[in-house]
Amino acid sequence: MVDALVSVVLEQLSSILIQEVQREVRLVVGVKNEIKKLTSNFQAIQAVLANAEERQLKDQLVKHWLDQLKDVSYDMDDVLDEWGTAIAKSQSKVNEHPRKNTRKVCSFMIFSCFRFREVGLRCRVAYKIKELNERIDGIVVEKNKFDFKSSKVEIKQLEHRKTTSVIDVEEVKGREMDKVKVMKMLLSESSQGPALRIISLVGMGGIGKTTLARLVYNDHVVETHFEKRIWVCVSDPFDEITIAKAILEALMGFAHNVIELQTLLEKIQSLIREKKFLLVLDDVWNEDSTKWEQLRNSLKCGCLPGSSIVVTTRNRNVANCMGSSSTDILELRLLSIDECWSLFSQLAFFDKNSRERGDLEDIGRRIAAKCKGLPLAAKSLGSLLRFKSRIEEWESVLNSQFWEIKEAESKILAHLWLSYYDLPSEMRQCFSYCAVFPKDFRFGRDALIKLWMAQGFLRETRNKEMEVIGRECFEALAARSFFQDFEKDEGDGSIYACKMHDMVHDFAQRLTKNKCFSVDIEGAAESKIDSFSRDARHSMVVFRNYKTFSFPATIHSLKKLRSLIVDGRPSSMNAALPNLIANLSCLRTLKLSGCGIEEVPSNIGKLIHLRHADLSGNLIRELPEEMCELYNMLTLDVSFCEKLERLPDNIGRLVKLRHLSFGNIWNNSFFVKVKGVEGLSSLRKLDEFHVSGSGEVSNIGDLRNLNHLQGSLKIRWLGDVKDPNEVKKAEMKSKKHLTRLDLFFQSRTDREKINDDEVLEALEPPPNIYSLVIGYYQGVIPVFPSCFNKLRVVELFKWGKIGNLPPLGKLPSLEELIINGMECVGKVGRGFLGLGVDGEDGEDSDISIGEMTSSSNTIITFPKLKSLSFYLMEEWEEWEGGEGGNEDKTNISISTIIMPSLRSLTIWGCPKLKALPDYVLQSTTLEQLEIYESPILEEEFEAGGKGWPNASHTPNITIN
Repeated sequence: MVDALVSVVLEQLSSILIQEVQREVRLVVGVKNEIKKLTSNFQAIQAVLANAEERQLKDQLVKHWLDQLKDVSYDMDDVLDEWGTAIAKSQSKVNEHPRKNTRKVCSFMIFSCFRFREVGLRCRVAYKIKELNERIDGIVVEKNKFDFKSSKVEIKQLEHRKTTSVIDVEEVKGREMDKVKVMKMLLSESSQGPALRIISLVGMGGIGKTTLARLVYNDHVVETHFEKRIWVCVSDPFDEITIAKAILEALMGFAHNVIELQTLLEKIQSLIREKKFLLVLDDVWNEDSTKWEQLRNSLKCGCLPGSSIVVTTRNRNVANCMGSSSTDILELRLLSIDECWSLFSQLAFFDKNSRERGDLEDIGRRIAAKCKGLPLAAKSLGSLLRFKSRIEEWESVLNSQFWEIKEAESKILAHLWLSYYDLPSEMRQCFSYCAVFPKDFRFGRDALIKLWMAQGFLRETRNKEMEVIGRECFEALAARSFFQDFEKDEGDGSIYACKMHDMVHDFAQRLTKNKCFSVDIEGAAESKIDSFSRDARHSMVVFRNYKTFSFPATIHSLKKLRSLIVDGRPSSMNAALPNLIANLSCLRTLKLSGCGIEEVPSNIGKLIHLRHADLSGNLIRELPEEMCELYNMLTLDVSFCEKLERLPDNIGRLVKLRHLSFGNIWNNSFFVKVKGVEGLSSLRKLDEFHVSGSGEVSNIGDLRNLNHLQGSLKIRWLGDVKDPNEVKKAEMKSKKHLTRLDLFFQSRTDREKINDDEVLEALEPPPNIYSLVIGYYQGVIPVFPSCFNKLRVVELFKWGKIGNLPPLGKLPSLEELIINGMECVGKVGRGFLGLGVDGEDGEDSDISIGEMTSSSNTIITFPKLKSLSFYLMEEWEEWEGGEGGNEDKTNISISTIIMPSLRSLTIWGCPKLKALPDYVLQSTTLEQLEIYESPILEEEFEAGGKGWPNASHTPNITIN
C-alpha cells in the first residue's frame, strides 16, 4: 500500500523535472536541487519497502516508521497535485480562447493574471517542498537504523503452513453436503468425461477447503475406489520439481534422490500407468498455467479414466488455470449459524460444567455469530475461550475487533496476511480502501471503481483505461475471496455488487488503522469522532436517524481527509456544508447523496484536488459556476435531483470529466438544460442527454465530440428539432463503444416543423448497440432503419400514432422483444413478421430479411427470438397467423418458418385480444406462457377452455 503511494510521488517529481527541462515550469532558485534530493530519498525508501511492510507485523517501531512515511507521502502528493493543477489550468485557459483580435486582450489578461499568481504559488510550493524534505531526512535516518533488506524477505509469520491428510472427522461440522457433492464428482464414471478430472475447491482462507479435501480423501469408499491416493501440500512458490518429488515419494513409499524434472515425470508415468489415482494438491496459489502443464500432461498419459485431481485454492483464477471446468469448481459456502455455534461450543465448553455453560452460553452464541460462518474463526475463538471461565474474559472477546485479539491476530488474520501479500501493491491499496465502509455494507462494483479512480489508485496505461483496470482489480479481489455475497448480472454473470466478510473487514481496518474509519451517528457522535486520529484520510459517516442527529462539527477538524462519504440525511447538512468545504481542502471524494442539500456553496470551487462529487438525490436547482474550476474532476453525479434545472454554462471546462449523471428515470418530464457539453471529450459515461431544440442549449449536435462514451445512453427530445441535419451533427455512428441506446420522443408542441420519422432516420445510430428502447414515438410511419441489424434486445412503448408495428421479424439477431402501450394498434399482422411486400399494411421494408436459405427457398422470421412480451395493448384484437407459403415477384414458392427459437411469451393487459396465432400454439420450443389481465385469452387457455388442448404441451402456463 505504501509502495503504491511512494510510486505516485516519484512519478510526479519526475514529471516536474521533465517540465522544468522543457521550460514548461519555472522553479524557484534551489527547488530543483530539493526535488532531486526528494527523488533520491524516495527511491532509496522504495527499494526496502517490501521488507519493511512484512516486518511491521512483528515490529511496532517499523509500523510507526511506515505510518510516518505514509503521512509525508500524502502531504507531498497534495503539494505536487496543487502545483500541477495550477499549471494545467493556466494552459487550458489560455488555449480555450480563439486567436481573434477581440480576444487578444482577454487572453493576455488571463495569462498575466496567472503569472502574477504563479509567483506566489511557486514560492509557497518551494517552502512546502523544503519543509517536506526535512521530514524525509528524518525518515531516511530512521530507515538506516532498521537495516532493511532491499529484496523481499519472507519472515516466519508469513510462512505457508504445511498440511497433511490427517483428520479427526468428529471435529468437522457443516460439510456433509459439500462432501457428498465432491464424492459424486469423484465417483462418477462417464464414458464421455475427461481421462483426468480436475476438481477445485475454492474459498477464502479459513473456510475449510483443506478440511473438506481431507474428509473426501479419507472416506472409505474413496479409499477403495482409487488404487493410488496422493496428498501434496503445494503452497507458494509453485515448484514443479518439488511437487513431482512429493508425488513420487508418495507412490514409492520413500524419498527419491532424482533432481531432473524429466526423469521424475517419466518415473511417475511408469508408476501410474493403467491405474486409477486420486491426487490432492492442497493450497495452490500460482496463476501461471505453463508451470502446471508438464506435470498435468504427464499425469494424463497412461492413467485409467476416472482418475482425479482435487485442488484447493483461494483464487478462482487458479482453478481455471489448473484446468477445472465450471461444473468442477465448488465454491465453499460459509457455515450456518447453528453449524458455527456447534463448532465453537464443542471447543469453548470442553470440560466446563453445566453451571459454567449456563452463565456463558448467551455470550458464546453472540461470539459464534461474530464469526459470520467462518470455521477457522469459530475454532480459534473456541480454543481461546476453552480455558477461560470468567464472564469478563468472554465479554472482552465479544467486544473486540478480530485484530485486537491476540489469538485471532496470530491464527485467523495470518491467513489473510498471506492473501494480502500475494496481491500486487496497487491492488493492495484498492482492497484496504474498503475499510472506509461499515461492516456488512453492500457496495456496487462501478461505484467502488469510481472511488478508487478519485484516489489515484488506478494508473491508466496506453492500452487500458482506468475503468478497465478497476474492473480487473475488482474481479481479482473477488476471485481471491476478499469479497463475498455476490450479486451477479443475469446476462453475462458478472458481479455488480458484494460485501466483505467481517473478518476481512477487520483485517482491512488493521491495515488502515488511524487512516480510515466509518462511524455510526446514533448518539454521542462528537466523542466518537474525537477518538479518531487527526491524520485520518478516509471517512464514512452513517446517519441511522436523520430526523434526530445533526452533522458533527468535529469532522471539520480532520483537515487531511481525502474521502468524506455520508450515508443518510443529517438534519443540519445545509448549514454545515460551507464550513465543511472550507476546512477539508484535501478532499478527493465528496459523497453527499440524499442529504437534503438545497444549495451547493460557491466555495466548492476551492477544492482543487476534488475528483469525485456525488450530490445525487438532493434538492439542488443548479450548481455554482465555480464548480467548473474543478479541473481534476472525474465523476460528477447529480442524478435524481428532482429540482435540478440546469448545469453550469462552463461545464465544458471539466476536460478530465469521465462520468456525468443528471438523469431521473422516475420522472419522464424531467429536463435539465446543458450547455457546453461538446467540450467534455473525455466522457466515458453520460446517463442522459436532454434535447431542447431551442438552438441555445441542449442541442443534439453537442454530442459530436463525445466519441469515448460507453455502455448506455438515453436521449430525450423535449423540444422540437427544426433541422434533421442537426441530428446528423451528433455523429452517433462514431460512438462505437455504446451498447444501449434509449430514445424518448415527448413533450413536443410544433409538430409540423419536423416529425419523429425524420429524426429517427437522421440519427445514424452507433454501430455496436445491441439494445434499443424507443418511447413516445409520434411518427406516422413505423420506421426501423436497416442499420439496426445487430440488435438483440428491443423495447417499443407508447407509440401514439402507429397503427401497424414495424417489420421486426427481419432483425436477424433479435432475442428479446417488448411491445408496450401501443394504443392505436388493433392488429398484429404479417407486416410485423416482415413478410409483406413494400408498402403493404403501411410498413416500410428497410430491414433485410432476417434469414433465408436459398437452396430450400425458406424464409425464417424472428430467427433468434427467445422472449416476446406485449403489455397494455388495449385496442389490440387480432394477431394474424402468417401461415402458408408466400409468392415472391418471380413466382417461386417460398416457405416460412416463424419464431423457431421462442422460449417465453407474455401477454399482459390486452383485454380485446381473442386468440394466439398457430405459429405460437404449435411451437415446440415454447417453455413459458403467461397471460394476465386479458380476460378473453384467460378464458380460452384456462384448463378446460377451448384453446387449452392447443397449448397444454407448453410446460409452464400461468393464467391470472
